[in-house]
Amino acid sequence: MARKKPEQLRSHRWFGVDDLRGFGHRSRAKQMGYATADFAGKPVIAIINTWSDLNACHMHFRQRAEEVKRGVWQAGGFPVELPAMSLAEPIVKPTTMLYRNFLAMEVEELLRSHPIDGAVLMGGCDKTTPALLMAATSMDLPAIFLPAGPALRGNWAGQTLGSGSDAWKYWAERRAGTIDAETWEAIENGISRSPGTCMTMGTASTMTAVAEALGLVLLGGSAIPASDSSHARLASASGRRIVDMVWDDLKPSDLLGPASFRNAVRVAMAYGGSTNAAVHLLAMAGRAGVSLSLDDLDAAAREVPLLANVRPSGSYLMEDFYYAGGIRALLARLMHLLEGDAPTVSGRSLAENVAGAEVYDDDVIRPLDRPVSAEQTLAVLRGSLAPDGAVIKPIAATLALMQHTGPAVVFDDYNDLAARIDRDDLEVTPDSVLVLRCAGPLGGPGMPEWGMLPIPQKLLRAGVRDMVRVSDGRMSGTSYGTCVLHVAPESHIGGPLALVRSGDPISLDVPARRLDLLVDADEMARRTAAWTAPQPRYERGYGALYSALVTQADQGCDFAVLRDGPAPSEPEIH
Repeated sequence: MARKKPEQLRSHRWFGVDDLRGFGHRSRAKQMGYATADFAGKPVIAIINTWSDLNACHMHFRQRAEEVKRGVWQAGGFPVELPAMSLAEPIVKPTTMLYRNFLAMEVEELLRSHPIDGAVLMGGCDKTTPALLMAATSMDLPAIFLPAGPALRGNWAGQTLGSGSDAWKYWAERRAGTIDAETWEAIENGISRSPGTCMTMGTASTMTAVAEALGLVLLGGSAIPASDSSHARLASASGRRIVDMVWDDLKPSDLLGPASFRNAVRVAMAYGGSTNAAVHLLAMAGRAGVSLSLDDLDAAAREVPLLANVRPSGSYLMEDFYYAGGIRALLARLMHLLEGDAPTVSGRSLAENVAGAEVYDDDVIRPLDRPVSAEQTLAVLRGSLAPDGAVIKPIAATLALMQHTGPAVVFDDYNDLAARIDRDDLEVTPDSVLVLRCAGPLGGPGMPEWGMLPIPQKLLRAGVRDMVRVSDGRMSGTSYGTCVLHVAPESHIGGPLALVRSGDPISLDVPARRLDLLVDADEMARRTAAWTAPQPRYERGYGALYSALVTQADQGCDFAVLRDGPAPSEPEIH
């Protein structure tokens, strides 16, 4: 492939033309203290930084951006930092998922409207990864992803803590009355103690692994802890590499083919990845024009063993995983199921990137003949309660509940759940099926992580720690339990979940991939005729735009106009 010439750079239209507009662009760059030699004829590299003072996962990104700039300068590029919306998973309400598409739109427009030749995408906290990659895929400029990296292990009273997973675990004990306020505060003080994303195998680590399996992260970079000095070196290496990618015109469309997505799905399953990966993978594939369905994910889950022994599905944390060999070691063990000739941002194939990788701890990264569990990472369910699909994470669920029929206990929305779940007069038994509706893409709104419904307090006191739970919402990738999620179509648009009444029998059969409401057709027809659509959640702003455009969970919750529309146009420069 012939390398680009300076006059073929996209930024040349801004900085290289001898006219009044070019004069204006150059003079403003000089106003900021840059000399002509800093930018003339050089690739302009956007550093998309999702740092904020409210995003602990990204609190090191100010420094990392400087390290990316160092690499860009070293390679002969011109780095420019462009801030983008920071989606702090624990902070943003009602849910960061509401704003994933907003961030994707923002980054697409940042890249489109500025004199950008290539981009380093800085993200990691759950929705930032798919949002940044969706934007880069649509814009199709050379791009490389720099993951935030996981945080260090949590610590409390000599015990290792994992963010998310242990929060759910000990909150249940707090509600059950087995730990006091002083202990709870001590756990709070020790569970998250460094920069970086959740150190469990939550959505953040799942999606950065997916990004690397897709070929968009430099060699082994997706699992480096945020505090490790290797992470700073990864930042500079990404800065250097993106400059060469611009000269070589190596774009997402050159990397993101069907093979890359098949690899990504299989890696997510071997990781024991978050159920959220399902909705993000569908959206990302849609942007790349690659056909991917829930059934493809279910098929991969049946085929790929769980090899990463990381909480909540296993015993260790991401720091242990990295020092056991990291993603390169996992990929090496999985290579017989991967398509090794898939290209990557390194300029080498996936197989070439993995060559020579070693596993240093067989208990953390398991061999193929000794997987973490015989259960599967993901199962896709269909039936009368989920005609368009639902998902469950069998490896994080209770085996005895994988085939279960019980009476529904229905909560109309999250406020109803919060008001009644701990009442002593709640009619519920361990065999009940807890149902939450109005938690989907439109009903939530934004499909919040409410799907791990709390166990009723009176059952917690009796020793119950899991029940079958069904919703059209999501759950954190750090969560666990027998939770059926992403029920589609959602209740807010009249899906069968809207018609369930307390006492109705619900049947879950994971081996058969079924989720059924055992109510006869005539009764369902009467309920359907009586159902009335709820009022819209938003009447203005982005919320109204989102409500008008968002697709259902089985289609990735993207905006169809972004997924199916034409490629972004080049701006006129007048």
